Amino acid sequence: MKLKQIVNKAANKNNFTSIQGYVDFSRLYLEYIKNNLQAVIVSKNENIYRFFQYKKEGTFNVTRPINSEIMLSLENFEKSIKPFFGLLESVRNKSTNTEESRHLINNFIYTCQQSIGATLDALPANRSNTARKINGDLFERFIRLVIEKIGIKVCHGTIAVPVKIDGEVAFHMNYQHDLIIKVDDDVTAIGSVKTSSKDRLDKIFIDKFLFNQLTDKKTPHFAVFLNDVQRKGAVGKYGINATFLPGHFKGYTIKLNPLDGVYYFDIRPNMRTESILKDHIKTFDHLIMEDIWKFVV
Repeated sequence: MKLKQIVNKAANKNNFTSIQGYVDFSRLYLEYIKNNLQAVIVSKNENIYRFFQYKKEGTFNVTRPINSEIMLSLENFEKSIKPFFGLLESVRNKSTNTEESRHLINNFIYTCQQSIGATLDALPANRSNTARKINGDLFERFIRLVIEKIGIKVCHGTIAVPVKIDGEVAFHMNYQHDLIIKVDDDVTAIGSVKTSSKDRLDKIFIDKFLFNQLTDKKTPHFAVFLNDVQRKGAVGKYGINATFLPGHFKGYTIKLNPLDGVYYFDIRPNMRTESILKDHIKTFDHLIMEDIWKFVV
């Protein structure tokens, strides 16, 4: 299949209405890049990252950074499909709670999502905003489908929060949320799903503060991010920049309110070692294997 056809598939959200749709697309992309890239470029400053450069049909575009330690090859991806679906169906079984299973969850979802993002990087520069929007929407949908698959009811949409003055509802504030988890009709947790925290981190903390102030509740708020790296440099000197702002995260956590979980697929090294960060940020497997069940008890 030609790259243009693969790009058109990625740009059509109707191809991603189920987890199987993401799997089918990822297999197609991995098959393509196996023999059709102009080059695989190694990041100058963090060597685990790679950039795929397309040939002429992709106008020699260079993709976003891909973490080679968690992006699966075609062969490993195909071997992982059946175990991945099996794991989602038995995620609460203690026998599946192994290091291997945790890596499988993170690596498989990361591979599917980065296949979409890297494909959309082949679009012309004047369509980059469109590509970002599609990629973000599909990531949000993917996480929602995964949560549904493990047996938790989740939706997205707007919550109208009543604002009372002197005990009477004066007006409503509408909040748009990526993930809304309910038990019966009660909202028990709210989630934000973004491909990166860049330009979005502050809003997530503030949304929790305002929502709970307005509702006089302590509704848990959590966030899911794909990664926090972006390409930097010129041709021949490509490297990566981290887009995560640790100072902002620590400041909001201490002085405003901590989030009830922050989860990454491509977690940064300082998130594992720095105080405050290591206590509040985990890999995505922790959400679906452990933490999310606390929201539905």
